[in-house]
Amino acid sequence: MLDMGFVRSNLALVEEKLRARGADPAALLGDFRSLDQRRREAITQAETLKARRNELSQQVGALKRQGQDATALMDETRALKDKLDELDKTAAALDDEMRLALSRVPNLTRDEVPEGKSEADNKTVKEWGAKRSFDFEPRPHWELGEQLGILDQERAAKLSGARFAVYYGAGARLERALISFMLDLHTAKHGYTEVLPPFMVNSKSLFGTGQLPKFAEDLFRTSDADAEAVARGEFKDADHWLIPTAEVPVTNLYRDEILDEARLPIAFTAYTPCFRAEAGAAGKDTRGIIRQHQFQKVELVKFVKPEDSEAEHEKLTRDAEEILEALELPYRRVLLCTGDTGFSSAKTYDLEVWLPGQGLYREISSCSNFEAFQARRANIRYRAGGAKGKSEFVHTLNGSGLAVGRTWLAILENYQQADGSVMVPEALRPYMGGMERIVRQP
Repeated sequence: MLDMGFVRSNLALVEEKLRARGADPAALLGDFRSLDQRRREAITQAETLKARRNELSQQVGALKRQGQDATALMDETRALKDKLDELDKTAAALDDEMRLALSRVPNLTRDEVPEGKSEADNKTVKEWGAKRSFDFEPRPHWELGEQLGILDQERAAKLSGARFAVYYGAGARLERALISFMLDLHTAKHGYTEVLPPFMVNSKSLFGTGQLPKFAEDLFRTSDADAEAVARGEFKDADHWLIPTAEVPVTNLYRDEILDEARLPIAFTAYTPCFRAEAGAAGKDTRGIIRQHQFQKVELVKFVKPEDSEAEHEKLTRDAEEILEALELPYRRVLLCTGDTGFSSAKTYDLEVWLPGQGLYREISSCSNFEAFQARRANIRYRAGGAKGKSEFVHTLNGSGLAVGRTWLAILENYQQADGSVMVPEALRPYMGGMERIVRQP
């Protein structure tokens, strides 16, 4: 969430940044200036009345000490209290209205983020790896997976509906191997601490990372979660939603806490399944496992000091890239433009892996710097300069390290052979029991 004082003092800049995102400031902020003015007026009137009440209280005391009648002044004091209560309620209601409006406003992108409307305006900043050449027509992963007998979407649809998958044999083992490989690299080499969080969270957690209230339709919720209450700004701590990413529970580990500066940066990695309703995705990526309601992911999350967040963002992105390089999968790094940057992010790099069976690049990781946006929503602070220092909001970062299913399909498409088998990348063979090639499952 944006700082209310910053928005109040820099409203023109905020509106300019929102327009650069392709957003309508009036639709998001409403009549923010008018609300703020009415709130200030209510507070000013209340302060004036409080001063008058204090003055009357002194006069009442003086009259009583002199044995004189103070009834009229006491009646005026009681009337002032009623007016004060009403003004306090008005100011609080206007404050809540402004905060609810701000909860729907996206983060402001950093100045180096290129302005643009869509992914067509994103900027490729790096390419790595040579695309493999084939002496046959490479096939997409859904054909390879079905022919090898390791991927079954038809039976998954019978079990759960569209956008689900069942993996068999070496396909299931490859998924498991990728999870272990990613976690091992991030913990042993990159210094992350592994955490296994809950796969269900409450509304307050989803508000903290920015999924609620704006993106409720993209989430799966249980029967105790009330989307209408969330739309009103009521965030419970005893309801349940399925997580769309490990970013949500891991970031919220420190919600409403003040961290010791000496602990920063804190780096976590987590494997979880992820659940997404994919609202609005009808007709998109209907073949294969690019866009699923349930998929596995290894996530990277960092809590850092503000002055370190830019460098830590670059490092986190490199940590994700090293997975692709270890697996020898060609990829490119793309800096997202203002119109394609996610709601909570100030700056995002997408890593896109090359898929020869489809002849295109597809996103396999998004690595984002949220600056203080999530920390302000989740009230995550650190205390600089020791126990008596002033508390400040941390900066939060996260990225996929990597999306497991998309890495799985990238291996199938990049390592496919003319006979339909798939070579196992050398880095994964210890995790596959020494298996060098995936062949047709019996």
